[in-house]
Amino acid sequence: MRYLVISDMHGNVDALQAVLSRVRRKRFDAVLMLGDVVGYGAAPNQVVDALRGLRTKMIRIRGNHDKVVAGIDDGSSFNHVALAAALWTTEKLTPAHLQWVRSLPKGPREVAPELAICHGSPLDEDVYVFTDFDAFQIFAEHRVPVTFFGHTHIPSVFVQTSERLYAAPLRDEGKLEIDPGSRYLINPGSIGQPRDRDPRAAFMTYDSERRVVRWYRVEYPIREAQQRILDAGLPAVLAERLAVGA
Repeated sequence: MRYLVISDMHGNVDALQAVLSRVRRKRFDAVLMLGDVVGYGAAPNQVVDALRGLRTKMIRIRGNHDKVVAGIDDGSSFNHVALAAALWTTEKLTPAHLQWVRSLPKGPREVAPELAICHGSPLDEDVYVFTDFDAFQIFAEHRVPVTFFGHTHIPSVFVQTSERLYAAPLRDEGKLEIDPGSRYLINPGSIGQPRDRDPRAAFMTYDSERRVVRWYRVEYPIREAQQRILDAGLPAVLAERLAVGA
């Protein structure tokens, strides 16, 4: 199976369209969507439209921003900027699109016996996975060989071999060959709001037969995304951070 792996679009249709344009000539059996379709960005309806319009089967889960926008979570854990953007998004989404966001299922989800997806951690959808210790706790309870996760907006991989556990950030573009004797937690990074000091949209592909993960970065018209945010009256910091990938 060939998968397109995307996460954390955050209402940034300019970034999402750039990614979809990059892969338009490639064939995928399914899209793995790791959550946070909305929040922060000023084009939530356009992002939902783009995702709903995909002809490829999509296996999807919700993110924490999706929950707040949908009214499933009250947003009490959000800072004031994130909450302001979530409340604005709730008001701007069409009823049909709001219902689609509300219908996103809770992770983790099993895609295949050897493959799962989640937003934060497979043990808790809202937990951030940043460190070796975070990964150690997951590997102690979660036995699926390959799990893709989002939430941190940082492309990275945690690997548990028979001898050790190690982590690595994933820079620029590259590939990882999956060892059938190891287990993996893999983050594709964020399409709509990268936070690894690289402002380009991030995504991955996974070929489960060849056991190869590839990661990519795509430039997109950041100024247009920024102007959408400013024109919407959202906090200016949401526009500013797009330019620096933070």
